[in-house]
Amino acid sequence: MMMTAKQTWIDEAWGKALEKTKSNSERIGAGFPHASQDGKYVLEAPNWWTAGFWPGMLWQFYAESGDESLKAIAEACEQQLDEVLDGYVKLDHDLGFMWLLTSVANFKLTGDEASRIRALKAANYLAARFNLKGRYIRAWNPWREGEDNSGIAIIDCCMNTSLLFWASRETGDPRYRHIAEAHMDTVLEHFIRPDGSVYHIVSFNPETGEVTEKLGGQGYAPESAWSRGTAWALYGLALAYHHSGKQEYLHAAQQVANFFLTRLSEDHVPHWDFRTSGATGDLRDTSAGSCAASGLLLLAGQVTASESHVYRKGAMKILESLYRNYGTWENADEEGLLLHGTSHYPENRNVDVPLIYGDFFYVEALARVKEAGPFYWE
Repeated sequence: MMMTAKQTWIDEAWGKALEKTKSNSERIGAGFPHASQDGKYVLEAPNWWTAGFWPGMLWQFYAESGDESLKAIAEACEQQLDEVLDGYVKLDHDLGFMWLLTSVANFKLTGDEASRIRALKAANYLAARFNLKGRYIRAWNPWREGEDNSGIAIIDCCMNTSLLFWASRETGDPRYRHIAEAHMDTVLEHFIRPDGSVYHIVSFNPETGEVTEKLGGQGYAPESAWSRGTAWALYGLALAYHHSGKQEYLHAAQQVANFFLTRLSEDHVPHWDFRTSGATGDLRDTSAGSCAASGLLLLAGQVTASESHVYRKGAMKILESLYRNYGTWENADEEGLLLHGTSHYPENRNVDVPLIYGDFFYVEALARVKEAGPFYWE
């Protein structure tokens, strides 16, 4: 869709984000940033779940700009992830976040066969986490000795299933798609509330598939409405519809999108949880806003014209507010693109700081407006 005269700020926003990212790349290089502390992104180990977002953002900029320096760093990040992929023991359900934005991105843009093989390996490991009894993809491995989380599934995995859809399309083998759809069917049944809000964590009995508990996770409480979890569901369901054509995914995506849009703050950027009490409710999560904006733009292309206007207008309001009110364009001492992200409030980890996935989805959403794909979830 062509930009109107009032939306020419998009090119300005893109240019400033690209300039800042190129500057950041001189220090970060082929590292794996997660959250910014005191103006600098803290670099994590390659196995950390956010490892794909920095190279994914570099690929997004490379696709539009052709800047070979960004491509070289993204490729170096991907190569470092071989240690994680081949080491196996630190892999969990975040294989999609990690290899869609590195290897699938590389393969889509360059046709690199080694990247294709990496992504197919990752898809096989993700498929192997499927529990037939509960029809869910297991989220995590034990974090400490004696821990059993074999029955845990989380809303974030809506995004990871795109790796399985891609693998089915790439290989012609429907098994990956069957697993992805089975998991998303479970999301519809157990994660989405009637009002369009979502649960973060659902615990199953891994032997019987029975639901045993629903947990607050990174949200305020079990029955609250964690905004980034809402964004994961919105975007993930729109992607599931894109890949499968199943109307129930589209209807659920709209249900979640309507909930999200009607709970936004006066500046169109979400609070970290839509159901909190007291001072904690004032905290924003710009990463939830940017993720939802990209998902809303995808959703806008899947519905009728009148519905499309609502979702596109909502996405544009979020994006413009992020650009004008939360951007760090005039602050050379801050590496993050967007201020005021909230990673894990209940554990007081990375609260009110820039987050690399917030930056990634902000750039991806700008690219959607500019029609500057491809988009690696698709």
